[in-house]
Amino acid sequence: MTNREKFIRTLKCEKIGGQVPTFELVFFLTMEKFGKIHPSHRHYSQWNQMSSGEKSLHMNEMARLYIDTAKAYGHSAIFVHPNPGGLEATQWLLELIREKSGDEYYIMAHGDPTWSIPDGEGMMEFSRRMYEEPEEMNEESEIRVEQALEFARGLHERGHLLDGFTLCSDYCFNVNPFFSPEKFDEIIAPYLKKVIAEYRKLGYYTIKHTDGNIMPIVKQIADCGPDAIHSLDPQGGVSIPEVRKLIGNRIALAGNVNCGLLQTGTDEECRQDVLRSLREGMAEGGGYIFCTSNCAYTGLALERYEMMMDIWRQYGSYEDYERNFGA
Repeated sequence: MTNREKFIRTLKCEKIGGQVPTFELVFFLTMEKFGKIHPSHRHYSQWNQMSSGEKSLHMNEMARLYIDTAKAYGHSAIFVHPNPGGLEATQWLLELIREKSGDEYYIMAHGDPTWSIPDGEGMMEFSRRMYEEPEEMNEESEIRVEQALEFARGLHERGHLLDGFTLCSDYCFNVNPFFSPEKFDEIIAPYLKKVIAEYRKLGYYTIKHTDGNIMPIVKQIADCGPDAIHSLDPQGGVSIPEVRKLIGNRIALAGNVNCGLLQTGTDEECRQDVLRSLREGMAEGGGYIFCTSNCAYTGLALERYEMMMDIWRQYGSYEDYERNFGA
């Protein structure tokens, strides 16, 4: 199987052999690893002034950097952050990645029109609107969903460039969700469910991402029908066995390696946490994607991420699960 095929079978919660799939939502440590800034950190203020040749050089370098990262760490999937954005530039970048890597990798992009936790400046006004103007917010959500679907349809018309969307609106703090279960049902769930269903009609898979303590709303998220839930944040008290008890085995799970511990813990603490994630995630024989509980973010030591991936290479095989972790 290619990495893409193994990733898709995992999204379908099928049992697979060999190494458990892995990826990162973002791998920001490209400067340390490759001596090149991550594509999403670049600022092309003069993009429209560039010659076609210069644009092509930039696009090709970004495509190559995504592929080099996947190759270096055995990632099964690539999450593309188009830069610059827009349909045409996104299409160009995806075409280059496909041209250079074929169908080896599952390729995804962000595509979440649902509301997320507002920033500090807008939180008071957002909270007021949730309770005083929910109908108006839902009208806006309808527009946001249609805009996301228009973008997806545009890519779909251009052929097999993208395998799926990852929905990256965050709903939760570490202590509790920002949206109560009641508010989630009122202003999030209908639109999350709709966009997932429409993506599926176009042939796209979906992974729903949100950090923090998702436990009070994880069943509601699952009921919206994503193929997988990411990031299963242990800093928010999320455990894979507890999530499985609530949602069963019909949705794949991704993540759960404690990012904070990778940054601040001892080597042994990190090692034990990575082993715990593998043991708990792989227990069903499929339906698990190994990765951090957020991303490989700026400030995380490259050595720690590489230690994590060395442990995955040593202990992340389903064939060796019983020997490594017991029955």
